[in-house]
Amino acid sequence: YVPNANKTYSPGINMDFWGLGVTFVGISTTVGAVNFIVTIFKMRAPGMTLNRMPIFVWSILSMAVMILFAVPALTVGTVLLEADRLFGTQFYEAAGGGSPLLYQHLFWFWGHPEVYILFIPAAGMVSTIIPVFARRRLAGYKWVAASLVGISFISFGVWVHHMFATGLPALAMSFFSAASLIIAIPSGVLFFCLIATIWRGEVEWTVPFLFALGWFLIFLLGGVTGVMLGVLPFNWQATDSYFIVAHFHYVLNGAVVFPIFGALYYWLPKMTGRMLDEKLGKVSFWIMFVGFNLAFFPMHVLGFLGMPRRIYTYSEGLGWETLNLVVTFGSALFGLGTLLTLINFFVSKVKGKPAGANPWNADGLEWSTPTSPPPECNFESIPVAAGRHPLWDSEKLEEAESGNDEATKSMGPPGALNRQTPILSGLQSGPEETMEIPEPTYLPFVLALGIAVIFMGLLIQAAVVGVLGLAVAAIGITTWLWRTEVDLQ
Repeated sequence: YVPNANKTYSPGINMDFWGLGVTFVGISTTVGAVNFIVTIFKMRAPGMTLNRMPIFVWSILSMAVMILFAVPALTVGTVLLEADRLFGTQFYEAAGGGSPLLYQHLFWFWGHPEVYILFIPAAGMVSTIIPVFARRRLAGYKWVAASLVGISFISFGVWVHHMFATGLPALAMSFFSAASLIIAIPSGVLFFCLIATIWRGEVEWTVPFLFALGWFLIFLLGGVTGVMLGVLPFNWQATDSYFIVAHFHYVLNGAVVFPIFGALYYWLPKMTGRMLDEKLGKVSFWIMFVGFNLAFFPMHVLGFLGMPRRIYTYSEGLGWETLNLVVTFGSALFGLGTLLTLINFFVSKVKGKPAGANPWNADGLEWSTPTSPPPECNFESIPVAAGRHPLWDSEKLEEAESGNDEATKSMGPPGALNRQTPILSGLQSGPEETMEIPEPTYLPFVLALGIAVIFMGLLIQAAVVGVLGLAVAAIGITTWLWRTEVDLQ
């Protein structure tokens, strides 16, 4: 926060390194989000309407749209911070007519959607894993997709609940308090759709399913404490205490890390061609689950006992010693569980059982490739998505055939052979034109090198270095995007 981040209180280049780094990463993240959105709308498989998209793809689309609107706010915030530090502007200087609270607004306009930018893909992973191991189609597909979109939309009305103690007008805070409570509705819809999927299913208790199931309890506790913090009087009592630290870690550590580990156990066999060890994976899960709750649940109680956040030590006799010892033990246990999965990965990569094409009998198109890992071109012929669960909907997956026109010539085996792919017409599922897949090139590295030199020039305030980096970056991107005769053939 400013003023601690301004030149007076942080005079070195370390803060400039952070500010410039966040700015450059923010720009790259925004460009990456555009890439995701365009890919999802224009490069889906034939037959894959929006109503047939995998829920994980819906989660990535929701995340990308959120990034498109949230990350530029943080980028603007750090640009203004660096302008104050490097060029003497006073955007955040109260004495010069600026406002330190402006930084908080810009930061949290990104910062709270960022929680859901991380959470929504994790929820998409869980929504992909659970139907496979419950041996049942996802209950309420449209409701789950709508809940992910709803969470992404409502999350932009929640950012001020991090600023309830800053003296904002009560009427304004009541609006953001209401939004903090309303966001629980689509979250609850998602939660109960997944429970309904499990309820009538024939569950296989594999490691990916256990991690997805662990997500339920952790997400439930994180969500309930989030609703509590949306209530103004409670927030005033709990803000800047260890209760906030506990809530944050239940949402961002547990409700994100556990799905990621489940997804690793689920998709790594397809990526590497080797199965991970189930017994070691289950030991890893239980140690992580117990360790996580031992590490972070006592923090709720520490917050109620008055322990503030952002302290590295405290006086004796405050009654916090025992609970902090439990927290330390739980953290070590959680780390041990994580280490076991890392060991599992390296051992299984060498000694694991061959995975085969579809070891989980999963429903997604990625499991239809004949080998694990997939061949370089993925599919000899572009598969057709005839439903939401293509591999469960028919015994033999339909494959597209090449046509004579520009739109369909790349859909069969010649398309894969010639590094071509069909481009869809936006919301529809039919091909519109053919795109050549670019050949590997070193030019993106040249562009990145130029941007790194620009960064260094700004950091040390050397105009010559910055201009040199700009020239290298310009050469890299111009050469990379220049259309040659070979490209146009």
